[in-house]
Amino acid sequence: MKYKATFVLTLFAVALCLFNYSGLDPDNIFLFMLSVPVWLIEIVGDIHYVNLFAVYLLTIVSYALFGAIGDYFRLKRRARS
Repeated sequence: MKYKATFVLTLFAVALCLFNYSGLDPDNIFLFMLSVPVWLIEIVGDIHYVNLFAVYLLTIVSYALFGAIGDYFRLKRRARS
């Protein structure tokens, strides 16, 4: 599979968002620990004034971007050797 890290990290982000949305994380501890967009939002303002679905979307996109960057460097290193 060419984009393995992108797929795995995106799947993790979707699972994280579904776990939070299901109500099993009532204090949003896992979302606050593992979502980089939440960290950035908390630096600038208050997370309670931001649409929750926008936070979920940003979380999924950021994890997909991290995976794509990892895949890029992995494939670049593999092509070089």
